Amino acid sequence: MGKFIGIFACLLIVSLDIIAGVLGIRAEAAQNEEKHLRLWIFECKEPSHDAYVLGLAAASILGIAHVLANLLGGCSACTQEEIHKASPTKQLSMACLVFTWIILAVGMSMLVIGIISNHKSRASCGFTHHHFLSIGGILCMVHAMFAVAYYVTSTSALD
Repeated sequence: MGKFIGIFACLLIVSLDIIAGVLGIRAEAAQNEEKHLRLWIFECKEPSHDAYVLGLAAASILGIAHVLANLLGGCSACTQEEIHKASPTKQLSMACLVFTWIILAVGMSMLVIGIISNHKSRASCGFTHHHFLSIGGILCMVHAMFAVAYYVTSTSALD
């Protein structure tokens, strides 16, 4: 029964992250469909409501996947001394946890920048801001790999 729950948890985390990634990439596509005028490195463009909604959904689902991975994997904060004395599996688990937080921070930042640039009240002119939503979407998928690695190593460290 425990293995079934573990497989289900991994599939759920991966599914959520892939859905968030696809939504981020689709938000980028919706943003690119809007009219824009470009002169060298300056660009004026209309905000896209579809890109705004898809980006917001991607950021929300990424957050849910991260919380779920941390809750299921167990959050075991250790001191520096305990980490050095821990088994290699426990150290790998902590490294995966750190990477998931870093990827979450960067991916969420990219998605939020894309969301803000597509807010209804922002018809912006300025430097080009390309691919924030698609980069955030790709990082959602990278988050899936490290979140599953964290879950697997943290639960195997408990055994």
